[in-house]
Amino acid sequence: MPSVGELIVESLAAHGLDRIFCVPGESYLGLLDALHGRAGIDLVVCRHEAGAGLMALADARLTGRPGVACVSRGPGASNAAIAVHTAQQDAVPFILLIGQVAAQDLRRGSFQEIDYGRMFGGIAKWVAEVADPARAPETMLRALQVATTGLPGPVVIALPEDVLEARLSAEPVRPQAVVRAAPHPDDAAMLRQWLGAAERPLVLAGSSLEGAGGREALRAFAESWQVPLVVSFRRQDLFPNAHPLYAGDMGLSNPASQMALLREADLLLVLGARLSDITTQGWAYPRLVRPEMRLVHVHPDPSVIGTHFAADLAMACDPQHLVATLGTPGPQPDRAAWIDRLKSEQRRIAAPRSFAVADGVPFESVVDLVGRHLPADAIVTVDAGTFGAPVYRVVPFAPPQRLLAPISGAMGFGVPAAAAAALRHPERPVVCFVGDGGFAMTGSELALCRERNLPVKVILSENRSYASIRIQQERHYPGRVVGTDFANPDLEAVGRAFGFETTRIGTLAELAGLPAILGRKGPQFVIVETSLAAVLP
Repeated sequence: MPSVGELIVESLAAHGLDRIFCVPGESYLGLLDALHGRAGIDLVVCRHEAGAGLMALADARLTGRPGVACVSRGPGASNAAIAVHTAQQDAVPFILLIGQVAAQDLRRGSFQEIDYGRMFGGIAKWVAEVADPARAPETMLRALQVATTGLPGPVVIALPEDVLEARLSAEPVRPQAVVRAAPHPDDAAMLRQWLGAAERPLVLAGSSLEGAGGREALRAFAESWQVPLVVSFRRQDLFPNAHPLYAGDMGLSNPASQMALLREADLLLVLGARLSDITTQGWAYPRLVRPEMRLVHVHPDPSVIGTHFAADLAMACDPQHLVATLGTPGPQPDRAAWIDRLKSEQRRIAAPRSFAVADGVPFESVVDLVGRHLPADAIVTVDAGTFGAPVYRVVPFAPPQRLLAPISGAMGFGVPAAAAAALRHPERPVVCFVGDGGFAMTGSELALCRERNLPVKVILSENRSYASIRIQQERHYPGRVVGTDFANPDLEAVGRAFGFETTRIGTLAELAGLPAILGRKGPQFVIVETSLAAVLP
């Protein structure tokens, strides 16, 4: 009879999950033992639980399957909490397996014990604790279903150490039927009618179109119906940014001129996006509660529709399936002027700026140069911070290029995501943008790049400041800078210690050589002495 640990491993493998990220712990030795000599599942040993979890999320973004991370109880689970929160904010399927104290010691305040239902209950889609070995199969069944159905998200499973070693007569959990909801024919017909009549339609595309075929379906729909679109926060890789129908993204603070233009839309079709605070510019676009234009909200999860904004048409279904059922349009108004106005505004926003500064290289110049030389199949990972803002605005992303960035704004995402991307797609170039603050949090995951010979290209912005916080500090408390500056170690020595070829760029003249550096074989670690003056108010 298999152990519970073996059943869990076999169940994950049956669902096509071929990689597990971990920091080992004595509380789940039974699960680690089940992986011993196990072909078909790559166990990736990480240096910190936050890194393990963030790697799993990046891997899930690239595969469309749940990312899996294993951590030990107490401190390990606490370190992994950032990944659970990020998965919830980013709508990424994620399964966190936590070793737990022995079943007989539960709720006794045992060494490193935490009640994970209380700890993660507000951010995970579901939290389970397998105190009875016989419940392991149904727990895995539900975990895989919950993580992937509707709005994807995190599931946390606590596994007492003695339960993992228990034997039971049970089969591994096999994939079950996919839950699908189709649009009602009357709703689809109404949407066709509204799309055909709208003079100024606008699509807001989001994460539900990230799966296989989603980008292609979105482009085919937009071109066929001649509907311009914006993408939700940090989803620029959903649609070619240079395309005439691409009107930009809904970011942290869109220009007033752009928002005034978007308000002229007479039909807003939300495809697979949540109308969250960022997507709606602080609940200001469209108008609360009854929008100024017709609102059609399409999302696989009905719980995210109509929560803040009243939809004129609400469709709980796969947006990719919906646009495929709409077919080809009939006669429709001439939208050329509307499309041109939106595109002209987007081009104006995306135009790289020049800065007259003397305290370093404007990082926007770095981003612009990299974007103009980015390989067609590149994967770009971006950590959180002000340095990343021009990446979303300036780089002209186009599928199959991928952008992996934390919707949650989690610092420390960039390096782990780059390592996971290089593991998943060793044939594709991987470029990581990271600030010195975020790098100090999870930069040790570069050790995995050395261990696995991953030729990741890291571009590190060094300004010795938590600059995004510093900007707000300068704006709200002028001249009262405190707690936002820090010292760095010798970052060139750090890069070399991890086996990377290391380069420091301190001037615009030196910046010209960056494309050649990124074109070299092997891992590259580029430190850019970045201007603070270029971003401070």
